[in-house]
Amino acid sequence: MLPDFWGDTDRATVVQKEQGTLQNAVDAWHQTHAAWEEADLLLDLAVSEKDEATEREVAQSLKPLTQRIAGLELECMFTGEHDANNALITIHAGAGGTEAQDWTQILLRMYLRWAEMRGFTSEILDELPGDEAGIKSVTVLVSGRYAYGYLRSEMGIHRLVRISPFDAGGRRHTSFASVFIFPELDDTIEVDINEKDLRVDTFRASGAGGQHVNKTSSAIRITHLPTGIVVQCQNERSQHRNRDMAMKMLRARLYERGKEAQAAQQQELSGEKKEIAWGSQIRSYVLQPYRLIKDHRTNYEVGNVDAVLDGDLDGFIKAFLLWSNTGQ
Repeated sequence: MLPDFWGDTDRATVVQKEQGTLQNAVDAWHQTHAAWEEADLLLDLAVSEKDEATEREVAQSLKPLTQRIAGLELECMFTGEHDANNALITIHAGAGGTEAQDWTQILLRMYLRWAEMRGFTSEILDELPGDEAGIKSVTVLVSGRYAYGYLRSEMGIHRLVRISPFDAGGRRHTSFASVFIFPELDDTIEVDINEKDLRVDTFRASGAGGQHVNKTSSAIRITHLPTGIVVQCQNERSQHRNRDMAMKMLRARLYERGKEAQAAQQQELSGEKKEIAWGSQIRSYVLQPYRLIKDHRTNYEVGNVDAVLDGDLDGFIKAFLLWSNTGQ
């Protein structure tokens, strides 16, 4: 039996939305195929007429076309119910004080750069600064086609090994941060929330946010008493906007909790025992004594750590999607 806060879904609207998503995918393939045929025809003409300038033009056009095809192939692996949705990323620093808080800020930068490179938009909804440096926790909304489908590969514990910039002795430190990914839910998904089950607190925003947010109690913290889930938003300029965004975050958290309860129930009935992916270490970022980033689920690894920390995550994402869809 599912938790009583997990509501029903408008099936007709969902089917209509899925039809639109599939039609967009088909249209994208048709457009790409047409571009490929045009390049092929142009190349044949250039070769037959020995037109080197046109040959170079075709060669230059093939690189972005190949990248587009690779992206479409990747999107074929998005089979989850909410893969096409926007994504909410929440990052929490693990034990370790300033070291872990700095690692959280590095991860935030990595995801913001990845979103920018993919043409997605990102908005920081809530941020709790570290005591001396870095960030204790942060929540970001990433908006774009298949944002959740891409980013769900990042859910889990991320481990960093490096020479600490905060250690005068230059010793090696290990830091941890947890990353949670939730789909932003649209109005077709109903999550029943009783207002009596909520405790709503207002407070002044703690981060740098301009004169207005620092002098008024515009920040909102909502506690769902039956589950103990706490969400907060402080980066919008009005209390009303912060409350709306916090409620959206709460709906996503409760919906995911309901899905986890359903999955656990099915595993219990079938006698299966599976590792909970979000509660385990999924990736190690080793900067010292050697430089390597390795995903422990797929065994995919990259030696160019700077590129990954600058947002080049597509290799890890593709490896995860192949692994989760095929087990390889």
